[in-house]
Amino acid sequence: MNIPTTARKPRIVRPGEGRSYDMGRMRAEFHADGEETAERYSLSEWWLQPHTGGPGAHAHDDDHIYYVLAGTLNLHIDGEPADAPRGSYALIPGGTPHDFENRGAEVCGFICINTPAGFERKMPQLVEWFAENPLGDASDG
Repeated sequence: MNIPTTARKPRIVRPGEGRSYDMGRMRAEFHADGEETAERYSLSEWWLQPHTGGPGAHAHDDDHIYYVLAGTLNLHIDGEPADAPRGSYALIPGGTPHDFENRGAEVCGFICINTPAGFERKMPQLVEWFAENPLGDASDG
């Protein structure tokens, strides 16, 4: 069997070892980025405080894959609202307008895989943007 070799090394990222980004009522922690994945994907956790609104409808070139860890993630994908409780999976193809928020009374968390990688390089600018544009309260639905 021919198995291609790569420069990538096996890696374990333990709790607290990721790169954290504080955005007020939302925070992200990146566990893998393009440099570590040969630009194939990035992997991050996102956490929203209770009753926290989202960033507003936006789109990216990369695919977003969400897996909800805690609470219920309230999504708008291509204009359609949907609730994604703990254990839900959502695929947001590149170019698809989307938004998310936490309308619940509990913290909401989700894993996000971006493919291809590159989204993680925008995080310093996003932290600055959210410092100037703090997240508000979630909508009523």
